[in-house]
Amino acid sequence: MTALPANIHVFERGWLSSNNVLMVGRHETTLVDSGYLIHAPQTLDLVRHGLKGRRLDRIVNTHLHSDHCGGNATLQAHYGSETLIPVSEADNVRHWDEDKLSYKATGQQCHRFSFDGVLTPGDKLTMADLEWQVLGAPGHDAHSLMLFCPQEGMLISADALWQNGFGVIFPELDGESGFDEERATLDLIGTLDARIVVPGHGAVFTDVQAALKRARNRLDFLSSNPARNAEYAVKVLLKFLLLERQRMPVDEVPLMFASLPIVVNAAQRYLDKTPEEVAHWTIKQLVRACSARIESGYLLNDG
Repeated sequence: MTALPANIHVFERGWLSSNNVLMVGRHETTLVDSGYLIHAPQTLDLVRHGLKGRRLDRIVNTHLHSDHCGGNATLQAHYGSETLIPVSEADNVRHWDEDKLSYKATGQQCHRFSFDGVLTPGDKLTMADLEWQVLGAPGHDAHSLMLFCPQEGMLISADALWQNGFGVIFPELDGESGFDEERATLDLIGTLDARIVVPGHGAVFTDVQAALKRARNRLDFLSSNPARNAEYAVKVLLKFLLLERQRMPVDEVPLMFASLPIVVNAAQRYLDKTPEEVAHWTIKQLVRACSARIESGYLLNDG
């Protein structure tokens, strides 16, 4: 695998937290994405170790899903770090609109944080003494950004491209366009001379063209029948909550699904089921996949 520059450190995280990228320049330090709330103490420890006594000057968020910005508040409290977010999320963060920020819709947690500046596609940043381009990456999230360093051929792709796919196309669940935007984002990546990709989840990889082919095939599969994206989404959402909580009463899952707007919308638009019926279906799918098990009336995380 192509080696990363010595002053760029990728903390590959397990599920719940996105990967974090620590950039250590001569005059400034930056962390790209900060993981999930309950992992914030671990994120702080990783950053402290990587900085070796320096302060964290800046946080950059590719997008504001809870697994990418849940450590912001902790890092801001410890370091007073300047924080940059996607420009189209500025009002949502300023007023802390949890509906528009997706936290209420998904049942996920994120402590309130502030921001000092915004990132707009076309902007340029200096991180780790290298110049990075800010690129729009709608699809998984309408506001998402990527960061590309032409000098190193290095792309921080967030959830727009993983080695085997990409993140749930959430806008489609609310009846907004997302498949076309994801396709355009993949096409944009294909025009870059990207030789190494740091995804939002999973290992750094270099088989960029092969990953793009797999992602396009996946996108064709989902967009040809949008119910598939909805089914994938509800499984991901329940698994995420199980990873966070480790156990929950089976009887509470239907009530929880009925309280989550994103599940209610997906159920109505694509699945032809009530949210409660979607909950029972999703539980069966996770158990069948050995991602969960039922014991004594509780749904337990597994796998």
